[in-house]
Amino acid sequence: METPIEPNGRLAAFGNQLIEVHLWLREELARLREDVDSHLDGRGGPPRELRAHCLAFCSALSGHHTGEDGGAFPALAERFPELRPTLQELERDHHIVAGILQRLEELLGGLGAETGPAGARRVRAELDGLAALLESHFVYEEKQLVAALNALSVPNWDGSRPDFLLTGADADRDVPADGRHRPMPPGRG
Repeated sequence: METPIEPNGRLAAFGNQLIEVHLWLREELARLREDVDSHLDGRGGPPRELRAHCLAFCSALSGHHTGEDGGAFPALAERFPELRPTLQELERDHHIVAGILQRLEELLGGLGAETGPAGARRVRAELDGLAALLESHFVYEEKQLVAALNALSVPNWDGSRPDFLLTGADADRDVPADGRHRPMPPGRG
């Protein structure tokens, strides 16, 4: 699927592309949780592969949220001041997510070949909490912002993809050796 480009060179439907990015992040998180379950069941690869997959996902999610906080949200706040309380709430969620990602990275740093199932279970518990928070966050964000994003025109985004839609491209550089990571297809953001 190609990213729609309007005649003036502007990427079309930022809000629709945001939904695509969220779908991709959900899929990656589900795969990551499956990897942890496989590791716990003794079917998965070594902890090094699990760590690489998780860190690639954490990096993609962090990049997405950083792009929203530094690009999309300020543009929306300027054009739609009535969205400022919603944007502040979403930024608070981003800080909570960042804390979970930091805990995950710390847990993964201690997850080695000699680590028993307890370490992987702690990782799974953090991922479960992250999944619940992200699902609520994504649904709320989509409900509140998609229409405004679709109406938004930002001249410096004309002909290029804004940072908050770069998740898949950034993650392509971090494909772990196990090949489990699936980059976003073209046009998915």
